[in-house]
Amino acid sequence: MRPYLVQLCFFLSLLCCIKAPYCADYPNKPIKLVVPFSPGGGNDSVARVVAAKLTEKLGQQVFIDNKPGAGGTLGADFSAKSPADGYTIFLGGIGSLAINPVFNKSLPYHPTKDFEPIILLAEAPLIVVATPKLPVNSIQQLTEYMKTHPTQINYASNGNGSSAQLAAMMYESMANVKMVHVPYKGLAPALSDLLSGQVQIMFSSMVAIAPIVTSNRLKALAVTSKKRSSAFPQIPTMVEAGFPEYSTGSWYGLLAPAGTPLDIILKINRAANSCLQDPSVKEQLLKEGAEPIGGTSQQFKKYIQSELDKTLYLFNQQKLDVSN
Repeated sequence: MRPYLVQLCFFLSLLCCIKAPYCADYPNKPIKLVVPFSPGGGNDSVARVVAAKLTEKLGQQVFIDNKPGAGGTLGADFSAKSPADGYTIFLGGIGSLAINPVFNKSLPYHPTKDFEPIILLAEAPLIVVATPKLPVNSIQQLTEYMKTHPTQINYASNGNGSSAQLAAMMYESMANVKMVHVPYKGLAPALSDLLSGQVQIMFSSMVAIAPIVTSNRLKALAVTSKKRSSAFPQIPTMVEAGFPEYSTGSWYGLLAPAGTPLDIILKINRAANSCLQDPSVKEQLLKEGAEPIGGTSQQFKKYIQSELDKTLYLFNQQKLDVSN
């Protein structure tokens, strides 16, 4: 064999020897799960349920690092720029991966090029809730009320470009009404003002708001899925309220920075799929209105692209603007 070929083979084998132990003993230290919203919201709730069980499956602590701000942009950007070694993973969703990329042309990260999808964890419809002070008990009554009280309804969201704002704007467009958007830095402060009556309406993550709805501290007007929620079967859908094309919601998935080795992606994927099959995890997610999904990293990659395409089509068709 020629000398340069011998040297090349030696170099390649050396690379394999270096990389194999690095990935084979993964994880050998705690793993950071970045949640791009404040504690107490739907994203945070799903992350904590999964992280606790993932810790057992991987044999290392998976701890939550909340990095709220800019509708999920700050946490997403931090995660995208983190080392691609599997020790920083990201809880992505519709806001950071499908809404913000469509409406923020100067976004500091790319939703598909800067991440390696790992797994789609769960999907959850939103729930439309109102303060008890508002004299309406259904979406139909809300629509009529706004037509006689134009621009007098303030609705809260957990930030510009969030799934909550998207859902509210879809309703405004289809019902031909207008509300005043009041964005907050996370769901917890938005809920606080909604409960006190400072704002009147919110399209909220069902995961985070389920206990409050159950205690009747807010009026539940509708869910945003095509079918009624198994967690709240008594609450009608937006379709039943007269909007046959209305359907939206939240979803939650794990991603890693682009360049993370495939065997690490697959190891986390296997562990997460196992978590979602655990009866206690299923029960916790379903109780809060989130449907466990699971699947492969490639399936999640296709899902993200389909959500991007759907959001782009919706906003081009309805000419909605999330900057307000």
